[in-house]
This record gives sequence, C-alpha cells and structure tokens, in this order.
Amino acid sequence: MGGLTETATHEGHVGAVDLEPRPVADVTTVLQALGDPMRLAIIGSLDRSDGARPCGAFDLPVTKATLSHHFRVLREAGIIQQRCEGTRRMTTLRRAELDAVYPGLLDSILRAPRS
Repeated sequence: MGGLTETATHEGHVGAVDLEPRPVADVTTVLQALGDPMRLAIIGSLDRSDGARPCGAFDLPVTKATLSHHFRVLREAGIIQQRCEGTRRMTTLRRAELDAVYPGLLDSILRAPRS
C-alpha cells in the first residue's frame, strides 16, 4: 500500500496526509463541501484553470491552516485530487468523476447567483 500517504513539507504543511483519490461521496457530503463560499471559490478557480494548480496559487483571504482545512473537506468529498510535485501540492478538480455521478450538479452550482 505504498504511496497512500506522503510525509513531507508542502507549502508550510508537515506530516502524513492521505492524498489518494477518494470516490465521489454521497450527495449530502458533496453539497456540504460545496456549501462554503471559500470552497466554492476554490472550485471555481480550478474549473477556470487549465490543469492542476499549486495550493499556494489560490488568492483567498484565509490562513494556510484554514486553506488546508478547505482542501481536506473537498478532497474527502472526492471533489478534488491532490498530488505532490517536489515541494508543492498540486490540486485538480475531479470534474469528470463528479459529472459522471451527479450530471449537471457542478455546472448548476458554479452558475448559481451568489449573495
């Protein structure tokens, strides 16, 4: 089972983190993960980008610890995948997997008006 966790320093994060992709979660978990404005900003940014983005490239008004929490929630819901490249943790939106399980959900959420 090698490779399930990586212990290293990534953009200020130290310790073992399970980066193995998870199955897309049940609809309640996915909607809860997408129900936070910061996590929606992360997903929107990933959706507009070409490919993976390093964790440090997200310009959000939160601490690194809070950003790590948001990435963990999204990762555990199966919405994003993260992998280590050197000292960077790269983040990718798992759009194809989400669309296969919940067709149209991500498009609807990303197009919805925000208050």
